[in-house]
Amino acid sequence: MSDHPVPELDDEREIDLRSVWQRLADRWWLPVGGVVAGAVLGVLVSISGGNVYEAKTLLYLGQPFAPNAGGQIQSLATNPDTVNEIVRSETVIKKAAATSGLRPGQLRGNIATEAIVAPGQGARTLSPLVEITVKAKAGSKAEKAADALAASAVESISTYVDNKIDLLNEQVKIADEGLATADRRIQTALQQQATASDAAGLSLAERFLIQANTNSTLQFYEARQANLRQNKAAAQQLLSLAEQVERSFVVQPASAVRTVATSRRNSAVIGGVLGLLLGGLASYLADPFLQRRNARTQG
Repeated sequence: MSDHPVPELDDEREIDLRSVWQRLADRWWLPVGGVVAGAVLGVLVSISGGNVYEAKTLLYLGQPFAPNAGGQIQSLATNPDTVNEIVRSETVIKKAAATSGLRPGQLRGNIATEAIVAPGQGARTLSPLVEITVKAKAGSKAEKAADALAASAVESISTYVDNKIDLLNEQVKIADEGLATADRRIQTALQQQATASDAAGLSLAERFLIQANTNSTLQFYEARQANLRQNKAAAQQLLSLAEQVERSFVVQPASAVRTVATSRRNSAVIGGVLGLLLGGLASYLADPFLQRRNARTQG
C-alpha cells in the first residue's frame, strides 16, 4: 500500500473558487466597465440598424355552423394555428411577394401571427381574432404584403362557408323567381275575372263558375306567395349569419408604422451581459498575464 497522501479534491476546488473570486474582486472595475461598454455598444448597434416599417392586419377566423344554423362544427376556422401555417407556406409567401413587390426572401422571417384572446381564455378558443404582422423597409410594401397574406388566409379557411353562402343565395333567387311567377298568375286571374264580369251574354251559372275558378286560383297563389316569402326570409337570415358570423373576414386592413429594426432595450441587455462576461474573463486572466510579463521583464 502506498504511503503517499491522497489529495483532498474538495479543498483544491475551494481554493480555486476563492482564487477566482479574489481576482474578480481585485479588479471589479473590469466587469463593471464591460457591462457599461457592452450596453452602450448594444444601443449603438440597434440605432445603426436603421428603421423598418411594421404593418399589422386583424383577421376574424369565423365561427362555422352545421347546415340550418345547427351547432358549431370543428373546421380550419376553429384552430388559430391555421393562419400561422397558411401565411408561412411557400405558395402564399410567393403570392404575397408578387403582390407587394417584395422578394420571397424578404418576407421569410419577417412574418408573425398572434391569436388575440380575452384574459382567461385558452389559446384554442373558438372564433379568435388573429393579428398578422409583416416587417419591411417600405411601409406600402409591408401593407400590401400583410393584406395579401390575410386574403390568402380568408380564402383558404372559408371554403365551407363560401359554399353555404352560394347555396343560400340560390335559395333566395329561387324564392324571388317563384314570387314573380305567383304575382303574374294572380294578376292574370284578376284580369280574367274582370273581363268575365263585364262580358255580356253570360248566364248567372257561368258567372258563378268563373268566379269560383278565379277565387281558387287566387287562394293557391296567395298561399304560395306566403310560403315563398317565409322561405326567403329564413334563407336571408341564414345568409346574414353565414356572411357576418361564420365566414372569415379582415376586421382591420393593414396599416404600417415606422419602428426600429432591433429593440434598443434588448440590445442593451445583450451587450451588457456580453460585456460582463468579457470583463470577468479579463479580471481572471489579468494576474497570469501580468506575472508572465513581469517574468520576461526581469529575465
